[in-house]
Amino acid sequence: MDKSQMMKGILEGCILKIIDKSETYGYEIVEQLQRYGFVDVKEGTLYPLLLRLEKKGLIVATFKPSPLGPRRKYYNLTEAGQEYIIRFYEVWNEVRQTVEGIFCKED
Repeated sequence: MDKSQMMKGILEGCILKIIDKSETYGYEIVEQLQRYGFVDVKEGTLYPLLLRLEKKGLIVATFKPSPLGPRRKYYNLTEAGQEYIIRFYEVWNEVRQTVEGIFCKED
């Protein structure tokens, strides 16, 4: 099974939720995803997703000074991004319940 296709959509929702919690930058998002168990996620996976979310108008980016070198690109959610998170979680719960019903139901 191709896990990467399934993960792409799930990652978008999780990335948005991380950004919703507090303004953050790419490397910090990768670290948080890895702490939650997305161990395969690297910066090379993340940045195309952030760009897509930005183009969809779900996040906005601003450059800010970094204490450790060049400026960092920090991300914040837009109102559309906040609405997307709510809908993502609703759909996720519907899918989860459906799959659990198939796999966990005794006939």
